Amino acid sequence: MSALTLEEKQTLLRLSRQALESGVRGQTLPALDAATLSPTLRADGASFVTLTVRGELRGCIGVLEPYQSLAEDVREHAIAAALQDYRFPPVEEHELAQIEIEVSRLTLPEPLEYTTAEDLLASLRPGVDGVILQDGFRRATFLPQVWEKVADKEEFLDHLCMKMGASPDFWRRKHLEVLVYQVEEFHE
Repeated sequence: MSALTLEEKQTLLRLSRQALESGVRGQTLPALDAATLSPTLRADGASFVTLTVRGELRGCIGVLEPYQSLAEDVREHAIAAALQDYRFPPVEEHELAQIEIEVSRLTLPEPLEYTTAEDLLASLRPGVDGVILQDGFRRATFLPQVWEKVADKEEFLDHLCMKMGASPDFWRRKHLEVLVYQVEEFHE
């Protein structure tokens, strides 16, 4: 995955801001003009959009695997982060000026092979890898940026298990499917 240009990043941030404001105001989002977008922004891409207010999380939604153009994906997740993150009430219009947008473009997740819990810990790369834990139909992920708040590998996996709806030490007791990915992250 080649890096986005500065212009492509600015375009995605502009599109996400427009989508956020339209969504919160209940307005219909105008159709994207694909002719104005670079081939990279028209290509399928997976993203997460994170909303913060003064550094505190206000919403974060995304997808792990691409199914639509990167530009459409960012627009969709900007609205979803504002209105559909179950951890927060929907963003209200008076909050828009305070919200900062961060976009994370994801690489395709790849399986992380390991045999023991210690092996899993040794294989993780804090600050580099986003991590997906999967057990049957239960699945949870943390973006690589979460390492900034939870730097300890064991604590990171404990929190990820809880996010998945399992006990914190679940990763020690059961061999889970683990996938890793990286992100290209940028913000307003």
